Amino acid sequence: MADYTRQVLRLLSAAGCYFVRLGKGSHTIWFSPMTNRPFTVAAKIGNRRTANGILKDAGMDAKV
Repeated sequence: MADYTRQVLRLLSAAGCYFVRLGKGSHTIWFSPMTNRPFTVAAKIGNRRTANGILKDAGMDAKV
């Protein structure tokens, strides 16, 4: 199974998004300066669709 976690976190950090706090379970809350909204990121991102959904929530057009 593929692991997209490091790749997604690297893209988020490069875009100016930053960690805010721990969320419920194995999720973290990040903030996106592009959308001015917080969004959740799973601790382990196992498939491409989830990875792209997180990037979309952050306001990015990037794809993994």
